[in-house]
Amino acid sequence: MDEIIEKIKAIEREQERRRKEDRLANYNQGEKKHLKQLAFHRCQKRNRWVFGGNRSGKTECGAAEAVWLATGTHPFKQNKPNVFGWVVSLSAQVQRDVAQKKILYYLRPDRIADIVMQSGRKDSPEYGVIDQILVKNAFGGISVLGFKSCDQGREKFQGSSLDFVWFDEEPPRDIYEECRLRVLDRSGEIFGTMTPLKGLTFLYEDIYLNRKHDPEVWYEFMEWADNPFLSPRETAQLEATLDESVLQARKYGRFCTREGLVYPEFDESVHVIPPFSVPPSWQDTVCIDPGLKNPLSAHWYAVDFDGNVYVVAEHYRAGEGIDYHAEAIRAVSDRLGWKRDGRGRIAALIDSAADQRTLSAERSVAELFYERGILVNTNVCKDLLCGIAQVKSYLNRNNGLPDLYIFDCCPNLIREFKGYFWGNGERPVKRDDHALDELRYYLMSRPRPSKPEEPPSAVRRDKERRIRQRGRR
Repeated sequence: MDEIIEKIKAIEREQERRRKEDRLANYNQGEKKHLKQLAFHRCQKRNRWVFGGNRSGKTECGAAEAVWLATGTHPFKQNKPNVFGWVVSLSAQVQRDVAQKKILYYLRPDRIADIVMQSGRKDSPEYGVIDQILVKNAFGGISVLGFKSCDQGREKFQGSSLDFVWFDEEPPRDIYEECRLRVLDRSGEIFGTMTPLKGLTFLYEDIYLNRKHDPEVWYEFMEWADNPFLSPRETAQLEATLDESVLQARKYGRFCTREGLVYPEFDESVHVIPPFSVPPSWQDTVCIDPGLKNPLSAHWYAVDFDGNVYVVAEHYRAGEGIDYHAEAIRAVSDRLGWKRDGRGRIAALIDSAADQRTLSAERSVAELFYERGILVNTNVCKDLLCGIAQVKSYLNRNNGLPDLYIFDCCPNLIREFKGYFWGNGERPVKRDDHALDELRYYLMSRPRPSKPEEPPSAVRRDKERRIRQRGRR
């Protein structure tokens, strides 16, 4: 009997040892969970990025993702055998100290079939630089985790066919583009974890702004407050020592320039919402910023009974004439069931510059729209700084003024919000601001909440009757 009890105890000790070694099984499993890490792992897009502050937990989720894919144990994806992936760091030293260290932390020793070293001994891989780890896959066969560093140059990234690439920190453009080709024939994926310390680089354009509207692009920001394992006291002390421009990247993981964003209050997770059917009583007006070579931007605005403003639709196109734009505005209005006057015309605000005529034009832009059934009103306030202050007041959820919500079918307005920066002086950089200009015109018109019409009271009806009688006398 004693012998059986000892065997049971030995089994339990072995189980406990394996449990402690299986750090990946305990990842995000306790009472404290890093919700943005879980959102990253659940996302099915094939080009995913985490823009995170230092110590926000971004590298942890990249390493866990790579190990899950290599071992064929991913809890949120279809797993497969014989996976080949790369872990890409900025240099061999950074690889050893950061990404490689995290991979070894989450990869159970019994899952390692072999290790190929660039330098150092494979019985102590944490002290050397790893070339490849051969991983036992749960579906059979051997997966390969290869390690690359950007300082090797683009030529070292050619030739291979991959299932995934994890970039730990931002790579040069040529290496990023080469790696995208490496995952092409296997329908593989790219994911990256980085702190944006280099300013407005190509990843700012291609991923954050997503100028090409790639449906496979996804990103998330991670800040200190998102990591439940950081001490608020420690982060508060560190925050007090950093200036604002450094803080934007180091704490929040935001892209920034020294001058900073015009609208840091804009939060895509708050102000961008899925479309819904807007009641006719909320419909307010269309607002237009005209352009020929530059884009013409038009948005449809609604205001609810509480004063919240909704941007519900978008028309944004460059290089077209008035006929094209007028037809497009009518088509969007038809789709929305937008209000018209008794003659079927659509009311709109427009930049006051639309009243101007050139020597070669007999009629102004405003007149041309008017002839095509778009009743444009050029009486808009164009004061730039007052307009920016007005937009900020609508973005701020804590000042008691109406809020601003943008339907996610308005990608150009959303993109302009994310990429609108101050210049060297006290004015924003004049670039990609067409949608923001007409948003300012609209909000400076100070929309008021719509009031549901109530039937007049008996007293009011009697008063109106007496006024009419008095008028007849």
